[in-house]
Formats: sequence, structure tokens, C-alpha cells
Amino acid sequence: MNTLAYLIYFIITGFITIWVGRRFFRNGRLFILGLLRQDESLTDAINRILLIGYYLLNLGYAALMISTWETITTYTELLESITEMTARIILTLSLIHYCNMAGIYVISKRKNTFTHS
Repeated sequence: MNTLAYLIYFIITGFITIWVGRRFFRNGRLFILGLLRQDESLTDAINRILLIGYYLLNLGYAALMISTWETITTYTELLESITEMTARIILTLSLIHYCNMAGIYVISKRKNTFTHS
């Protein structure tokens, strides 16, 4: 039954990771563009690197989480395991996102301090 859980978990996690990554990539470009003084080529290169890093981090974390699963014997345990592991990855994504946003905020404040001094 664990194999079924892993399959469902990877489908859900893959969908969430790709969906959120595309949104970050598209919408985050404006933040990076502003920080880099409208340098589009550098912004696009950094944005692509961030997207690849995001995918690698999430897929690696999802794969690592499988090693923490107990043996699943019932459909109730199957649902509980998938729900718990999906929640962990969503919470991790949220935490990483807010840390990145805090970093962008700090960088933008420093940039504004240096340009207005």
C-alpha cells in the first residue's frame, strides 16, 4: 500500500511544486527587475536559476520525506499519510516563500537607503 501512497503523493507534490513555481517565476520577475535596475537579461537569468533551485529543493525534500513514512496497511492510514506529507511540503514552501520575500524586502530597503543618501 505504500507504493500507492508514494505515487499519489508524488503526483500531488509535483503538481503543487510546478504550479507554485510557475507563479513565482512569472510574478517574481517584477521584484527582481526592480532590484536590478531594470536589467532584463540579468533578471531573466537569475529568475531561471531561482526556478531551477526551487524545483530541485522541493523535489529533493519530497523524495527525502518518503523515508520517514511508516508502513501503511489501511486506506485510512493511506489518506492520513498523504495528507500529512502534503501538508509538510506546503508548509515548507510557504516558509521558504516568506523568507525569500523578507530577503527581497531587506535588499530593497538597503537599495533605497543607498540611492537616497
